[in-house]
Amino acid sequence: MKILPSWLRDFIEIPVDNRRLAQDLTKIGVAVEGMSGEGERMVYETEITPNRPDAMNHYGVAREASAIYNVDLKPILPRLPASKPAADFPIELEEPGLCPRFTARVICEVKIQPSPAQIANRLALLDSRSISNAVDASNYTLMEMGKPTHAYDLDLLEGGKIIVRKARSGETLKTLDGVDRKLSPDDLVVADARKPVGLAGVMGGFDTMITDKTRNVLVESAWWDPATVRSMSKRHILYTDASHRFERGADFESTILSINRVAELILASGGGELQGDVVDVIARDLEQAPVALHLSEVHRFLGDQIAVHEIMRTLEKLGFTVVPERHDASEFTVQIPSWRLDVEREIDLVEELARIHGYDRFPNTLPAFVGAVVDQPDAAKDAKLRSTAMALGYSESVSLTFISHADAQAFSSAQPLEVANPISEEASVMRTSLLPGMLDMLAHNLNRDAEDVRLFEAGNVFEASASDRVERKQLCLGATVASIRKDLPAGALLDISKGDGANATELFRSFKGDVEQVLSAFQSDALCFDAETSAYYHPRRSARAVMDGTVMAQFGQLNPQVVAARKLRQDVFIGEIYLDLLYQHDLREVRYEPVSRFPAVDRDLSFIFPDSIFFEAIEQAVRALGLAELRRFMPVEIFRGGAIPQGKYSILLGASFQSTERTLRDNEVAGWAAQIVKALERLGGTQRA
Repeated sequence: MKILPSWLRDFIEIPVDNRRLAQDLTKIGVAVEGMSGEGERMVYETEITPNRPDAMNHYGVAREASAIYNVDLKPILPRLPASKPAADFPIELEEPGLCPRFTARVICEVKIQPSPAQIANRLALLDSRSISNAVDASNYTLMEMGKPTHAYDLDLLEGGKIIVRKARSGETLKTLDGVDRKLSPDDLVVADARKPVGLAGVMGGFDTMITDKTRNVLVESAWWDPATVRSMSKRHILYTDASHRFERGADFESTILSINRVAELILASGGGELQGDVVDVIARDLEQAPVALHLSEVHRFLGDQIAVHEIMRTLEKLGFTVVPERHDASEFTVQIPSWRLDVEREIDLVEELARIHGYDRFPNTLPAFVGAVVDQPDAAKDAKLRSTAMALGYSESVSLTFISHADAQAFSSAQPLEVANPISEEASVMRTSLLPGMLDMLAHNLNRDAEDVRLFEAGNVFEASASDRVERKQLCLGATVASIRKDLPAGALLDISKGDGANATELFRSFKGDVEQVLSAFQSDALCFDAETSAYYHPRRSARAVMDGTVMAQFGQLNPQVVAARKLRQDVFIGEIYLDLLYQHDLREVRYEPVSRFPAVDRDLSFIFPDSIFFEAIEQAVRALGLAELRRFMPVEIFRGGAIPQGKYSILLGASFQSTERTLRDNEVAGWAAQIVKALERLGGTQRA
């Protein structure tokens, strides 16, 4: 959220400049991630953790700063004129468990007009559009003290009363965004005597909103059950500043203060007069139990650097009430303020002391340890994979453990595990594949003009089974075409018939080499490849790796349709390696073999093969000869077209022979080469002259 340091200075005397203030706030957990503007127009871009709704406003941040600098925090004290006697506005709470407190007051003869410049300017800096003085007063109070309020056109409330109830079947509500919403009995609404006028804690109704014709205003502030607000917000796909705070727990005791602050701002800009007293209906109190704080526990966790007077000062500046126990001066009873619903235990208080004192001020010490460090069973294999991937130029990355239903269906056939309380539809199931997260990370880099990207991630994927959940470990490689093309050696193209540039086939072969390098770290008797890959891979530039009869990986270029659907700026290559299966193989033992003192003899053989014969078959036919002196056998060049018949290709093969005991004779090498020729002819090849 955005915070104005100039607004903070309305509440405390800050002894440092704005940039130092940003650093100090960040150290205690109110993270200032960016700054823009200068002077009175400087804006902080902050990241507030979800458990701290009390800091999602200027007064809450000012309270944090008062504890940092040990300065007094000015209270918010609305100045209101005497109200005109009138009958109280009736409020009925049919759902006291979901709305234990509802507070309202009436302002009559208000002139609806633009807000004063200071309010409009501050709202604009916070990216909030100025609407009118009455509406802006509610928004301003929300930004100032963090309590959502709402203003109704009193004359449009039928029956002269407010009812908090569950929606009835068939009811609809047109919310302030102009959308007609079909309500269900699970929805909690604010209603007048005839109809719903607001979705409780989420958004008000369109038909009772403040307009230029409004003269009489009802301002309300309530406390809503966080779980109910959350479920309604998700059900209607409606996320607002109000719901964001109510979902996390608003301040129960601030209802009167907040509507008085709104009333003060409305009266100051639009005139009018207060009618009657504040109507404050409390169905039940939300009392927080006091927490015992022991000095011994503070010292056990933090050491003895924090003195008693600092403990009391820090907690009191944050709004806690600290009372020493009569029988023991090292024990305290701490009353929790109504706005700190996240503080429930003694350790929570210790954390408050630690962050205000400053984690950087604690000396570096090693914790006591008894026992021994025990490696996880797969630690060596994990380390080998990580070092191999990094040596190949890949950077380690981490993605979310949650994906959407659509991604789970598109990239896996496994039954997904539903998240009970998902953050959003995009994170509603446990990931069944690492691929969606990898594609998101590649897209993130490409969208920021980082084209040369290679990433890898190792982690668990999850699926539901008949009796329990199943976790499987996988490794995912991801690389952009630009990163692979960059590493292709100049003049090292295998298929010269495709031209001098790095074509798609060569890029695939290069990426295939990365996957082979990862798999080669493990012992196996045979490693072969086939083309039976999933539909999200390119049909002609992908393959599966089969090790000793078990599929260990699938990899290749992403299907162009998937690339287009995810709006990737260039083609990418993906590799999925199934570590739960791969780890059943031991790591390959590194063995030293001395370099021969005798020279190697190279022979080149040129053959024509049908397109149906792959190099894998050629290599197997040659290896089957069992030539002990054959050290290397590999393709050097492939050519199609020209004098080569259609449906066939010409391949130049390189064979290298070497002995560790003697210099080889020409007739020996010629004999071995002849055996190779005969084996390849039996395979269907024709030797070229």
